[in-house]
Amino acid sequence: MSTDSNSDSRYVEYPLFKGLQKPLEFMGVQGRYIYWAAGAIGGAIIGFIVAYCLIGFFAGLITLVLALGTGAALIFIKRRKGLHSKKSDKGVFIYAYSKRV
Repeated sequence: MSTDSNSDSRYVEYPLFKGLQKPLEFMGVQGRYIYWAAGAIGGAIIGFIVAYCLIGFFAGLITLVLALGTGAALIFIKRRKGLHSKKSDKGVFIYAYSKRV
């Protein structure tokens, strides 16, 4: 009876899921901008339906293109500041009473 010491001393293997700490990405759009894109697409479709029912197909098509263009432009402009962008103040700040003696 020979016992293999290597098989007894091995640790249990668990699957490793890489990328769990990365932001969600879909077609190049990351994180919160996915929800913005979904909202822009949903608003464009609803705008198309309303304009089509009230005015006609051409007005609905114009509404659809304008809504999608505005949503895409807003997303691309906001993405320049970064995924976790916050308000960044520009200027020189003097803290007069930062250290009290």
